[in-house]
Amino acid sequence: MRIASGGVQHETNTFSTTPTTIEDFIRDSQCGAELAGGAVIFERLGGTGTIHGGYIAAAAASDDVELIPLLCARAQPSGIVEQASFDEMLRRLLERLAAAGPVDGVLLDLHGAMVSEAHEDAEGAFIAAVRRQVGPDMPIVVTLDLHANITREMAELSNVIVGFDTYPHVDMRERGEEALRLIANIVRGAVRPTQAFRSLPLLTMPPMQCTLRQPMQSLIEQLHELEQRPGVLTATIAMGFPFADIESAGVSVLVTTDNDLSLANQLADELAARVWSLRDDLQPKLTTIEAAIQHVRDHPGAKPVLFADGSDNPGGGAPCDGTVALRALLASGLSGTAVGVLCDPETAAQAHRASVGDWIDVRLGAKVDSLHGEPIVGRAQVRQLSDGVFRYGGPMMHGLEDSLGPTATLRMGEIAGAEVDIVVSSYRRQCLDAEMLRLGGVEPTNCSLIVLKSAVHFRADLGPLASVIFDADTPGIHRPDFACFEYRQVRRPIYPLDARAVWTTNDGASSHE
Repeated sequence: MRIASGGVQHETNTFSTTPTTIEDFIRDSQCGAELAGGAVIFERLGGTGTIHGGYIAAAAASDDVELIPLLCARAQPSGIVEQASFDEMLRRLLERLAAAGPVDGVLLDLHGAMVSEAHEDAEGAFIAAVRRQVGPDMPIVVTLDLHANITREMAELSNVIVGFDTYPHVDMRERGEEALRLIANIVRGAVRPTQAFRSLPLLTMPPMQCTLRQPMQSLIEQLHELEQRPGVLTATIAMGFPFADIESAGVSVLVTTDNDLSLANQLADELAARVWSLRDDLQPKLTTIEAAIQHVRDHPGAKPVLFADGSDNPGGGAPCDGTVALRALLASGLSGTAVGVLCDPETAAQAHRASVGDWIDVRLGAKVDSLHGEPIVGRAQVRQLSDGVFRYGGPMMHGLEDSLGPTATLRMGEIAGAEVDIVVSSYRRQCLDAEMLRLGGVEPTNCSLIVLKSAVHFRADLGPLASVIFDADTPGIHRPDFACFEYRQVRRPIYPLDARAVWTTNDGASSHE
């Protein structure tokens, strides 16, 4: 059988003022100006811990599946996707799908929280266009991020939706393998998927969506137990992306059974009720940088303390150049502290014009907007220079090559008795892997306190090294605090914006065979 695959991944923060263009997808996908498919995808993503890495591995392990990868475009989370860029990527996929000749099924590697200028539900529009081209009978299996804002249209147009089970997302390859096996069994006639969808009136913030901590850890265990029940093919809990102010933002669940719609509905209600019961436990508690600094003083030798500056997390669309925590470190008098990774192409280029060991006068960070602090003006020593190319060594996206662009490590704070090493990049990247610090000469285990531009993903690789982890109380467009945002489009009532919000069985229900 011939299975086509393709997709576009973007997590859109509608509170961001930075639009997303096709140039962003070209840079971040690293597949060339044509966002090539075929051999480029096999070469770049084969053997990696990604969804397409899973597609490729499962196809290779099958005796009768030929995988035809058409497109895999992604851009770092940021503002709304320009419509012309969205349309161009969709056009390329559809043209390549037509040119591929007869296929038996389509795998779509999407995110689930993309917003374009014309589409609040950009993935729904994407799936709909593919469905129109292939017709109503061809199986379409979609893989989505745990942060997907799943809509009724997405669920009804797909035969099966398979969502990530982990945050940090360390199961992407596994979910890709699952999706390919499922679509192959559908084509063979071995299974007939029936899918039930429930949308809850519930928003949650990233820190407590982490599946390494409670209550999510137990919730995912229950999800896996449900998937082992007779007749169940797969199940998904999508925690949603609360920084997309769209009508359908929020938590949802799906259960897919083998030709048993009644069972799918029963289990979807059961799973949704369990999630709803945990709504109060899914709200985060934040810590100031001053409290984290005091913790370091009170616990000398406990290394490293990690301060997750999620408000400035580029993985959720923030500019990654906030300076609030850095300014506090510079005034603290602490030695052996670090910030990674702060995106400031101007300062990185300035450092590259100097030499290692030189002192330069910098105006560092806070250049995209005024929501994440003020620029740091002062003297900095160039400690290390790099082209920024690295390969993920941790469990998330393991083996994938990426780039921070020209990168410099600067040391500041010596005048105030502090010692802060700042890894300054040219590209926005969430600091989720220790290699992103090590390429700048910063060894995490030698640091007393590290400010990480990340909300949760760092926990997969850096978390096991930490003596303690704090969720940051800092300003920004990814701050996990609903009071900081004015929602205009999201459906109401919804919890916790509205304490009166309720959920009952079959609310937000959608089912299909």
